[in-house]
Amino acid sequence: MSKKRSLLQTFLIPFGEIPASAAVVAGAVIWILVFGFWAFATYGGYVADMFLPVPDAVIRRGIALASDGTLFVHMWSSIKVVLLGFLVSAAISVPLGLYMGTYKIVQAMLEPMVNFIRYLPVTSLVPLFILWIGIGIEQRITVIFFGTFFSQLVMISDEARAVSRDLLNASYTLGTKRSEAVWHVIFPAALPGIINTLRVTMGWAWTYLVVAELVAANSGLGFISLKAMRGFQVDTIFLAIVLIGLLGLVSDLFFRFLRRRLAPWAA
Repeated sequence: MSKKRSLLQTFLIPFGEIPASAAVVAGAVIWILVFGFWAFATYGGYVADMFLPVPDAVIRRGIALASDGTLFVHMWSSIKVVLLGFLVSAAISVPLGLYMGTYKIVQAMLEPMVNFIRYLPVTSLVPLFILWIGIGIEQRITVIFFGTFFSQLVMISDEARAVSRDLLNASYTLGTKRSEAVWHVIFPAALPGIINTLRVTMGWAWTYLVVAELVAANSGLGFISLKAMRGFQVDTIFLAIVLIGLLGLVSDLFFRFLRRRLAPWAA
């Protein structure tokens, strides 16, 4: 009894560690509750199929689309758009964000414009992207880029700005040149926060997928979702939603793994 009480007390300690088995059980309980409520609401007839399909209908739809390879074509199309848009965004925002957070002159130049642009709704700019770029994959990549880049820039600059000045001064004492400080001191110190920023904004990239595939797309999970909406195929819509969520979860786990490998001191 005392052992159970001490375990319960462990759970209630702020920032306290919990056993790995407890974390797995807690996560599984939530999933069981969600799917249990879904099954209860649909199989019990409390919600009509046109609003919420039964779980096995979604599974059958997935098997049907996977059997002829269609599902994998759509998945790869969406993955390609998200990855390209995100990678281009990250490749620019990481170095630029570091300089923006380190040098006041760069911050003074970029911050007003960046803070203005990042509040613009991406959906309202889709017609402009089509006018400027066309309706190919470049337009979809631009939507992902625009939806993530400016927020990445602000968050990464904040991480760079938060690096301890004592750490920077100590590096000067040990012989680091001022021109080397950004990449030899500030970047390693800010790396855990940068990876967290990329993890969070990767989630935003997946949420912009449907917007990216809203117009003139002929493949992708967002495309099949919008196409299914016109035919009231709710099971297909749910399938696309579930797959986007699972792909997002995989990318989230990847960045968690990357943080543990590249910044184990901050894990």
